[in-house]
Parts: sequence; C-alpha cells; structure tokens
Amino acid sequence: MKKIVICTNVQRDGDFSCTMRVKAMLEGVGCQVLVSPICGPEDLKAPCGTVELNEALRGADLLVTLGGDGTILRIAPEIMYHGVPLVGVNLGHKGFLTELDRDSVDLLKKAAAGDYRLVPRMMLDVEIVRDGERIFADTGLNEAVISGIVQTVRLTACGDGKPILTFSGDGVIVSSPTGSTAYSMAAGGPLVEPMAEAVVLTPICAHMLAARSFVLSPERVVTVTPLDLWQGRRCVLSVDGRGMTDLQDGDNVTVRRSEHKLLIADLGTKSFYETAFDKLGEKT
Repeated sequence: MKKIVICTNVQRDGDFSCTMRVKAMLEGVGCQVLVSPICGPEDLKAPCGTVELNEALRGADLLVTLGGDGTILRIAPEIMYHGVPLVGVNLGHKGFLTELDRDSVDLLKKAAAGDYRLVPRMMLDVEIVRDGERIFADTGLNEAVISGIVQTVRLTACGDGKPILTFSGDGVIVSSPTGSTAYSMAAGGPLVEPMAEAVVLTPICAHMLAARSFVLSPERVVTVTPLDLWQGRRCVLSVDGRGMTDLQDGDNVTVRRSEHKLLIADLGTKSFYETAFDKLGEKT
C-alpha cells in the first residue's frame, strides 16, 4: 500500500474541501493517506485526523502540497531530509513550482501509481559568519536575498574568495536555477532550466552600469559582505522569504550548493518552456 502525505496550506484551503476530495480519491485507489496542515491556527479543527509533517513523512512514497509556490518553499527544508517526491497542486497565484491545479487533481492517481519522472532540484545552503563564528544557517530552494531596508546598501560579492562585484544598490540575490524564475528574474536575471546546476548572482537596482547578473559554476561558493553600515543603515538576509535576519558591517553571508535536493515528481503535463510562457507571459 502506497503511503501518501497531503500537506495543506490552510490559508488556501480553509474549509479543507480540496483536501478531502484528494484524500478520498487517493484512498479510493488503495493508498494510505495522511494529512499535515500548515499555515493554520493552532486550534484548527480539520474534518479528518492530522499528523505532524516530519512524522507523516517517515516511510512516505509521495507528498502532495495543496497551496502555491510559497507552500513548497516553506516546507522544502523539512522534506529534503526524507527524500520523498513532491507534486504540487496550485491553489494560489502564479504556481510556478506546482504542476497541477484544482481541475487536474485526478492526475494525482498517476503520481500515486509511480508514473512520473523524478526531477531533483538543486538547493542552497546559506550561512552568516560573524567574527569567525557561524551565527545563522538555513537551506533554501529559491534564493538568498541580501538587501537594504529603505536606504541603499554597499555590498561586495566574491566567488571562492575572488572579487566579483562591489557596488551600491538595493541589494543582491543569490539564486538556484529554480529561483531564477522568481525575484532574480524580476531584477533582470536570466532564466535557467531547473534541472541545470548553477549559482546565479543578480544585483538589485545597482548604481553601476557594469553590475550585471552572473551565472556561476555550481561548485562556486559565493560570499556577500555588507559594507559601511553606519548612521542607522540596515541590511538584512532573507532565505526564500522566511523572515529577515539583520546583518552587521563586515558579516560574511556564504551561499553554496547544498548536498540535499528537493525531489519533484514530474507528471509531464508541461515543459519548462511552456510553463515559463504560461506563468510569465504570452506566446508570440
């Protein structure tokens, strides 16, 4: 019997109608189904029994997310240790990381039967080193953003210790190929196929004509250091939008390819190019 976990973003499926529909459908084809809600109040009463996500993922064959891209970004650091393939159902807006929507959930039967292509997505390990001591560590699927608050910030970026750029601007984005279609693209960075492996460095509103995006080797370790944080200037780090951590003058933010990957169960409904045109523009 296949064990399948449904991770429901309660802000997107508040009445659990989509959750219960998917649960009944998968149980109808002989699967054991566990439900692990996120982003809901602690006293939330679901119409079915629920299990904490890490517990539910033990021995699971597939994870189905009901929400949007933010749902996947939020849980990616938790599920990367379990090696469970993920398929997303979009109940949000763009849904670039999600392959299905409400009208195509029947395709989850195909996923439950194992009829999919396993696509590993590169992730990024992010650290803050202050005075030689690591004070922060996280792993993200999309990007690490180092940015000023209200005012511009001066930054230097290095690859394996060798200077790449020093500039003033709104900040810099260090993204994975998956993250290249998110904030990095909006800041003028390139689109990179998600199965590629690379580190993309994209300045945000740089006050320098030569400050352009760099596509770096996946082995490259990128270090970003904020400079001249005086007179109340504030600079912060955010990994996949999960909160902000204040940086001090001279902190080193290091970003490198993680040894962990997020496993996507690709049902083959659309190519990367079709998804890019569908979500980000119109075909010509």
